[in-house]
Amino acid sequence: MDIIIQSLGFKAGETLENFIREKISALKSDNIVRANVTLFMGQNSTPENNYCEIRLEVPGNDHFVKKTSQYFETSVTECVDVLTQMINKAKEINSDRLQSNAIEAQDILFAKELSETDEE
Repeated sequence: MDIIIQSLGFKAGETLENFIREKISALKSDNIVRANVTLFMGQNSTPENNYCEIRLEVPGNDHFVKKTSQYFETSVTECVDVLTQMINKAKEINSDRLQSNAIEAQDILFAKELSETDEE
C-alpha cells in the first residue's frame, strides 16, 4: 500500500510522518491501494485548527474522512478509527452479499433437483 502524505502551509516533521505511516499501516484490509493523507491548519481563530483528511483508494468507492483537533496526532488517530469502522462495515456488507448469493445458488440447485425428480 502506498502512503502519500501532504502538509499544506507547513513542513511536517519526520516524527509526525512516521506516526501517520504507523497508524495507516495498522488498517487491516487487502483492498487498500493507496492512502492519501493531507494535513493543514485552519484559521487561527479556533483552538482546534489542525485538520487531517485521509482518502483510502479501494476498488469501488473510496473511503474519505476529515477530522480536526488541537494536535495533528489526535486528528490522524480519529480519522483512522473512523476508517477502521468503514472498512469493517464494507467487509460485513460484502460478506452478507456473498452469503445471500450462496443461498440463492443453493435454492436454484435444489429447485433444479426437485424438477428432475418430478420428471422421473
